[in-house]
Amino acid sequence: MNPNKIVPREEWVAARKAHLANEKAFTKARDLLHRERRSLPWLRVDKAYSFDGPGGRESLADLFEGRSQLIVYHFMFGPDWEEGCPSCSFVSDHIDGALPHLRARDVTLLAVSRAPLAKLAAFKRRMGWGFKWVSSADSDFNLDHEVSFTPEQRAAGGAQYNYAPLTYDMDELHGLSVFYKTADGEIFQTYSSYGRGCDLLVGAYNYLDMAPKGRDEDGLEFTMSWLRHHDRYEDQVAASHDCCAAREDAA
Repeated sequence: MNPNKIVPREEWVAARKAHLANEKAFTKARDLLHRERRSLPWLRVDKAYSFDGPGGRESLADLFEGRSQLIVYHFMFGPDWEEGCPSCSFVSDHIDGALPHLRARDVTLLAVSRAPLAKLAAFKRRMGWGFKWVSSADSDFNLDHEVSFTPEQRAAGGAQYNYAPLTYDMDELHGLSVFYKTADGEIFQTYSSYGRGCDLLVGAYNYLDMAPKGRDEDGLEFTMSWLRHHDRYEDQVAASHDCCAAREDAA
């Protein structure tokens, strides 16, 4: 990290105020983007979907839990995977604290994956999460919302992700789907987001963006290669210590 210019306080305040003007412009632009998002047309959901949840089989309507708004995080956890995606786990570490506030504003938030419910429940216990997580293993839900892809789709080049041809050789990717249920039970999809569109869900990134080094990902093999499940950072530190000790012994 190269040190920034060191200046007297008066110059520091002047630079900070100039940047503040840009921050305020960004905030106003973001508010406008949010209003534009809420003005998008809706898509009626006519297909019946079934999920395996903690209380048994549930329909998409059941997932609303009596509220009118539903946000689904598509967590990458394939049927044959032994644990959930570290990046999706990073996102999910931010969910539980938000739940009471969202429920107070008529919003249900939960996660959906294609792995069997027993695998989801075991990984959820390991991570210490409390949010609801259901399996779409016996449903086309993830396929229809373009976050899971069959081998045939990928081989034929027909898979779509983030409204463009899929460029990853993967059968699972992450995303977000938002739904609204009317008083008479009609369900509409109001929004979806993929890729870096889900950055807003990651509070830790917002903290890093304000720190001197930022996300510090530029020189990595890929942007999130530093990331671990939150119970594995101690293993990373221990491995680093072992490596240092080995170098000292070799010297």
